[in-house]
Amino acid sequence: MGGRLMDWARILAYITGTVGQELLLRNEYLAAENRILRGQLKGRLRFSDAERLILINVARLSTQNSFATQSGPKRTHGAARH
Repeated sequence: MGGRLMDWARILAYITGTVGQELLLRNEYLAAENRILRGQLKGRLRFSDAERLILINVARLSTQNSFATQSGPKRTHGAARH
């Protein structure tokens, strides 16, 4: 039974690593594309209120997900420290 558990642990580690690598590569591509497109712009890019809300919501989800994956006790901004 211990061998089967180890097999599952290895499979899970492999899949997690593969997905993580894919996300890193996708992120690098988007960052490079962003730099290229910014270089092609003349002047300042202006966002509508609706576009700003989209960016705010995506950033908020991204921040929540990164905090959720970190270990340690969860705290809210208004929580008192004892």
